[in-house]
Amino acid sequence: MPPKNLSKGDRVEQANYGKGTILEYNEQHVVIEFDEHGKKTFVTRIVQLQSTTEPAPAKTVRKRAPRKTKKKEEAAAEDE
Repeated sequence: MPPKNLSKGDRVEQANYGKGTILEYNEQHVVIEFDEHGKKTFVTRIVQLQSTTEPAPAKTVRKRAPRKTKKKEEAAAEDE
């Protein structure tokens, strides 16, 4: 059973997924954003977690490519 003193934002480690940050924690479930495996949800009463003091890695910000509008596509076609 996980320690009762865990709360949102705490860093934990789970045997299969490694280190992560608690996003939600209540009597029914715990949601953890793992550093390398994304978001996972566990049943609180059976998940085994260990607290860790290791900080979360810096997240890289992904930039989306600008959308091409019909006018931009037409202009690009005219340039060719």
